[in-house]
Amino acid sequence: MAKIHPKEEKTVVIVKPDAVKRGLTGEIVNRIERRGLKVVALTMIKATREEMDIHYPKSKEWIARLGQKTLGTYEKYGIDPREALGTSDAFEIGTMVREWILEYMTSGPVVKIVIEGIHAIDMVRKICGNTLPNLADMGTIRGDYSVDSPALANADKRAVRNLVHASESPEESANELAHWFVGNEIHSYKRAEEDVMF
Repeated sequence: MAKIHPKEEKTVVIVKPDAVKRGLTGEIVNRIERRGLKVVALTMIKATREEMDIHYPKSKEWIARLGQKTLGTYEKYGIDPREALGTSDAFEIGTMVREWILEYMTSGPVVKIVIEGIHAIDMVRKICGNTLPNLADMGTIRGDYSVDSPALANADKRAVRNLVHASESPEESANELAHWFVGNEIHSYKRAEEDVMF
C-alpha cells in the first residue's frame, strides 16, 4: 500500500445529534478549519440503526472495554454496578452501553465530515478534547460546550452526550471513510494559506 503524503491524511468527524440540535455544527467546523485543516466532504444525514451498528465495533474486546470504563466510573463514585445495572460483568455492561450509543446516534440528524491535513487524526482529536466532557480541557469542543459525565449518563441509562465523534486511528479512519462516503463525495482543493502555513 502506497504511503500518503502527510498533508493528505484524512479523518472522519461526525457531529452528533446533541451538537446538531444545539446549533454547534458551524462552531465545530470553524475550530477545525482555523487549525489549518480542510473540510473535503460534509453532509447532514439521519443515520439508520443499521449504519450506526456497522460504525461501532462489535468485537468482544471493544464491548468489554466499554463495560470496563463504566465499572471504573462506578468504582470512582462509589456506585454498586449490580444495584444500578443488575450485573458487574464488563461485557454485559458494555452491551448495554453500546445499545445506548446506538439509540443516541439515531435520535436525530448528524453531520458527517471528512477532514484532511497534516496529522488530521491527532489534530482533530486534540481539538475535540477528552471523550468524557467532564474531563475535557477548556478550549476544546467538549470542554467548552458539554458538562456531561458517564456517572450521569449511566444513571439515566443513556450514552454520554459528547457532541462529536472523531476517528481514533488510521485504521478506524479508513474503515469509517469506506462506510460513510463514496469517492465523488470527497473533494480535493488547495486552501489559500497552504503555501505559507506548511
